[in-house]
Amino acid sequence: MKRVILIAALIVTSATTIISCRETGERETVIREVEVERTEPVEVEVKVEDREGILERSAKKVDQKINKEIDKEIDKIGDDN
Repeated sequence: MKRVILIAALIVTSATTIISCRETGERETVIREVEVERTEPVEVEVKVEDREGILERSAKKVDQKINKEIDKEIDKIGDDN
């Protein structure tokens, strides 16, 4: 009885390893290259503000305000020389 169980376990184990290791079908990837001809060159105008994100724009505004405050404090202290 032990032999039957061991042989059955061996057959089940070998069957699962053979089935699980088989290769899947290959998929074909199609890449198409298309050339586009234009009669007129296209000009793209991009503003500097459009390239910057909202964080950069808000940081610039904060920097300007802080620089103004620093300039005021420097003027209050005056020149020591």
